Amino acid sequence: MTAPVRTEDSQGARGSRETRGSQELIRAEEPVLAHNYHPLPVVVARAEGTWVEDVEGRRYLDMLAGYSALNFGHRHPALIEAAHRQLDRLTLTSRAFHNDRLAEFAERLAALTGMDMVLPMNTGAEAVESGVKVARKWAYDVKGVPDGRATIVVAADNFHGRTTTIVSFSTDETARSGFGPFTPGFRVVPYNDLAAMEAAVDETTAAVLIEPIQGEAGVIIPDDGYLAGVRELTRRKRCLFIADEIQSGLGRTGRTLAVEHEPVVPDVLLLGKALGGGIVPVSAVVGRREVLGVLHPGEHGSTFGGNPLAAAVGTAVVELLETGEFQRRAAELGVILRDGLTGLVGKGVVGFRSRGLWAGVDIDPALGTGREISERLMREGVLAKDTHGSTIRLAPPLTITGEELTGALAALEKALG
Repeated sequence: MTAPVRTEDSQGARGSRETRGSQELIRAEEPVLAHNYHPLPVVVARAEGTWVEDVEGRRYLDMLAGYSALNFGHRHPALIEAAHRQLDRLTLTSRAFHNDRLAEFAERLAALTGMDMVLPMNTGAEAVESGVKVARKWAYDVKGVPDGRATIVVAADNFHGRTTTIVSFSTDETARSGFGPFTPGFRVVPYNDLAAMEAAVDETTAAVLIEPIQGEAGVIIPDDGYLAGVRELTRRKRCLFIADEIQSGLGRTGRTLAVEHEPVVPDVLLLGKALGGGIVPVSAVVGRREVLGVLHPGEHGSTFGGNPLAAAVGTAVVELLETGEFQRRAAELGVILRDGLTGLVGKGVVGFRSRGLWAGVDIDPALGTGREISERLMREGVLAKDTHGSTIRLAPPLTITGEELTGALAALEKALG
């Protein structure tokens, strides 16, 4: 797949203020932006559906979808309409007052996930932090853990965010180094190891917090039965099962939730990214009433959490998922993705893991790092993102067509050649 230049309307894409080219804009960022990212050298100016366009008018197929924040593509018409409609009425009240959009959002999100209550927040990291607080409060108020002694068991190679508390239980030294002292109360065990988890859970354990599929680690999918084993263990040991579905949830894997690939219902779900439709940050802690019911006024909050604009967009996202269309698309197109990657094994791909429209692809290190392969893909008109070593992640919008997906796989084959 090449990167065609669209000449028509390219000036309109740049607009009157965007007179600088890509390289000039990249250089302009250097002295004024903190260097906490190392993005690919593409400057996106507009987007529609599965395609983005840079300031020169070159078009690229988006095979990352904002780490699942763009599950419904760029500027999905139903989501844009919902946002425009709400912008004309009311954007923010804070939770000091009720607003007329929040009840429906909470009702429909709870129904979609099979849960009872919703705690609306903004970012994924906020949802994780909120889940940690709720679990500790539940441990003290309900389980009877002595105050200040609650522990939470997590998995190695996790990615739950980058706040101080969250990096306290990360095993990624890049995320941790230089940011201590760290928050206590966490026990790290190997992912996909039920015996190790069992050994770590004791009478002080408030919760087990895991990703059903580890995204940042390279789309690591646990063995069949692992999630069911976690559920059984947490029930037996009387602690909570918290599933971080911020990347894996809301259609990405071919089900509404990744935990649905096994007969598993966690006590608490952490949702974000796609919940905002690629328009506004929206996240939520969704759980059983006896868990979220431990919170009382003044104990936790957020000025923007549950704001009318977020609730309107979030409701429109839930409405799209209620049809099941996007879950079916991810499952069906996931077969094309899996089969295409299978055909590349031995041709530069040494292995991969995929579920639905989500894949971690391990490239032969002799061909380059994940970053280098991503740069070659960019030159072929496809945007993807590397993770550890020579692994790249593929997570296109769920609106992608079979033809576009096939084209992306052909571009990957060419980039490996």
